[in-house]
Amino acid sequence: MARSTSGTQQRDDDSRVKAVLGPTNTGKTHLAIERLCAHSSGAIGFPLRLLAREVYDRVCAIKGADRVALITGEERIEPKHARWLLCTAEAMPVSADLAFVALDEAQLGADRERGHVFTDRLLHARGREETMILGSATLEPMVRALIPKAEIVGRPRFSTLSHAGARKLSRIPPRSAIVAFSAEQVYTIAEMLRRFRGGAAVVMGALSPETRNRQVALYQSGEVDYLVATDAIGMGLNLDVQHVAFAGLSKFDGVRQRRLMPAEMAQIAGRAGRHQTDGTFGTLAGTGSHDSEFTPEEIYAIEEHRFAPLTHLFWRDSEPDCSSVANLIADLERLPGRPELRIAPEAIDLAVLKRLADDPAILAEAKGNKRVARLWDACRLPDFRQHGAETHARFVARLWTDLKDGQIPGDHVARAIAELDRPDGDIDTLQGRIAAIRSWSYIAQRPDWVLAREEMAARARAAEARLSDALHGRLTERFVNRRTSVLMKKLGPDAGLLPVTVEEDRVLVDGEAIGVLSGFRFRVDPAARLADHKLLLAAAERHLPVLLARRAERLTAALAAGERVELTLSGASLEWEGERIARLAPGKSILNPVLALEPALTTLPQVARRDLESALLGWLEGTMAPLAPLRKLEQASRAADGGPELRALLIRLIEAGGTLGKAGSGIDLLKPAQRHLLRRLGVQVGALDLFMPAMLKPAALTAWRNLQAVKGAQLTAPHPTMPPVLAVIGRTAPPPGYRSLGQQALRLDMAEKLLHAAHGLRSAAAGKPVVLNPALAVSMGLGTAAYAQLLRAAGFQPIMPRPLPKGAAGPIAPPRWRWRPGRPDHRPPARAARPASGAFAALADLVR
Repeated sequence: MARSTSGTQQRDDDSRVKAVLGPTNTGKTHLAIERLCAHSSGAIGFPLRLLAREVYDRVCAIKGADRVALITGEERIEPKHARWLLCTAEAMPVSADLAFVALDEAQLGADRERGHVFTDRLLHARGREETMILGSATLEPMVRALIPKAEIVGRPRFSTLSHAGARKLSRIPPRSAIVAFSAEQVYTIAEMLRRFRGGAAVVMGALSPETRNRQVALYQSGEVDYLVATDAIGMGLNLDVQHVAFAGLSKFDGVRQRRLMPAEMAQIAGRAGRHQTDGTFGTLAGTGSHDSEFTPEEIYAIEEHRFAPLTHLFWRDSEPDCSSVANLIADLERLPGRPELRIAPEAIDLAVLKRLADDPAILAEAKGNKRVARLWDACRLPDFRQHGAETHARFVARLWTDLKDGQIPGDHVARAIAELDRPDGDIDTLQGRIAAIRSWSYIAQRPDWVLAREEMAARARAAEARLSDALHGRLTERFVNRRTSVLMKKLGPDAGLLPVTVEEDRVLVDGEAIGVLSGFRFRVDPAARLADHKLLLAAAERHLPVLLARRAERLTAALAAGERVELTLSGASLEWEGERIARLAPGKSILNPVLALEPALTTLPQVARRDLESALLGWLEGTMAPLAPLRKLEQASRAADGGPELRALLIRLIEAGGTLGKAGSGIDLLKPAQRHLLRRLGVQVGALDLFMPAMLKPAALTAWRNLQAVKGAQLTAPHPTMPPVLAVIGRTAPPPGYRSLGQQALRLDMAEKLLHAAHGLRSAAAGKPVVLNPALAVSMGLGTAAYAQLLRAAGFQPIMPRPLPKGAAGPIAPPRWRWRPGRPDHRPPARAARPASGAFAALADLVR
């Protein structure tokens, strides 16, 4: 049997209905909670799951969690002995026998989408001992008409709400909420606040309740001073807001773009000022919107809480006839019997039902009260994803396929939840997944829809919690800059008093990391955006001289104590912790460059700067110690007793880094005594080169390469182990200390060793051609082609063997070598020979 369609039947318990009406911040909800807890049992219906959860936590603290229930479409916490229920309006147990029942925000009976639900609860939800209707004063005519016996109590606002005019975003005071009417506008405003105010919390209807709670907590804790929200903020969120700024005064209501009604403006503006703290409201200047200013009439209405009373509420039969789909639709579209009630506009659940009724297959399956009622329950699944009736109808159709003959298998629900339980993706992606998860949470909460209902509901809640955590993290990461937030609160006249510290090279302002000290250079945290750099630098610059002086003292002390320090000489740059702190400049000689500190160190006190420079010079001297052999040459080049020929040769050796080609070096001009002095200085005269074995070490060659960089020369870096043979790629010059031999380079002392062995065999042969075994060269890793090139450079010429007679077999004879220094190499033309193998044969092929 359907409930009364008109509400004209008067009930005895209507005399126990109390309507508490008034503007925001009048303590209506607080009063309802007090009355609920004063009764032996009761329920309150709220417009939002978020509000139901907030009050549930408060009542649990009073009555104990084992006696309080939370009932919403997506979440049900129902202890066995629960006596106090906190619900959304749709989930209220209307016919339950409870001592107290209250309905919050009852003026939503005029809402196009959900109004019929609130109207039904207004007409039929009754407590055994007391019923309380909470809402705006605009609801009073409807209460008098529909519930004549109800007692109406008006409550004044605790604080004053006044208009503050239009302000630019940069002039919006702290503890403000900025209200926009599209996600794009919310994001844009939040981005701007992040740049110059440290960020903002974000509240939108599309966020999950958990994410909204955490964003609100971000604001309430004072971590950020601004909240950017859609009009979802107007529905009962208790916030510490002092000013509400409207980014616009129009919105799309699902049918058309329209200007907000004064009562809607007041509902949102009323978030400013809580309890006895006065609040202000205004608009955001510079938005370019044509409707961004309040009219005088609207300002008066909001400040004085005077609005046009409601003239009707939307109604729809809440217990329609389910004998057939046609009867169900007819009942849902039936007109009410009173002028105060109007048929509700077609909500999405009815639109989905009509679309499914057009499907002959579904219509054929929906026969009988039970199946039609089940189909209607499926159609009432909320469109959490906000995809519209057409898309939502397809989802409900698939759901009906599983529900028509029984329950949905648990593995099917678990698989759907698992596919959505992924915390990766951007803000919009995560919002979409949370919306989809909420659909499955709703499905899992239905008592007869899902097998293993409790397990699936728990999985859905856990997935929503994880996604909400990820979404909160993305929102905070994108719209909150904790560094800037800290600085904006404390910068100003007392900027020099900010507590700036350094922990493991991180610079912290009031405990918030804003950058790092690398060497003696302060670098803003790379996570900070470009717009934040100037602000962060300003916060740190007053303290940098003191911080840098301390670092200089520590570095000086460590160098003096001989501790291991991360100093490196890279070319002409002296680097500490990856940053250049000094550079080498040309001095009186190549071995004596000048050390010049970086300009960043000019802020150091004079004493600290001088001590640091002295310590760095000491470190540099130790680093350049491998160049001691060259310093001996430099000292000898200044001695007059060596003679001009030797001094000239020594200068050339110093400029070449201790290795010099013998040809054209002037060695032939030296007298025996000068040659003896040269050997005493550590210079070895080889067959092709003059070199100092002490300079064929990695440390010595690295130091020499750095000195060359001072004058702009770029030498190939030495090999860290200085192997006898190196591969040469293309035309790349070999490192210092090597002789290039085609595609290989041979270390100078190894070249001398090979040539010394060759000359030993030659001397023993008394000038006759000799056979040179390449085994020693091969053992070094030198190819036969490179070995042959070395021999020819040293004056050896090959004599090729005669070919084998025709028909003869066996290896060919090895080539013989004769020494003809300074003579051209007149080799005979290559002659055909039978293939052979072995090192001698390969050498013979290479020297033809």
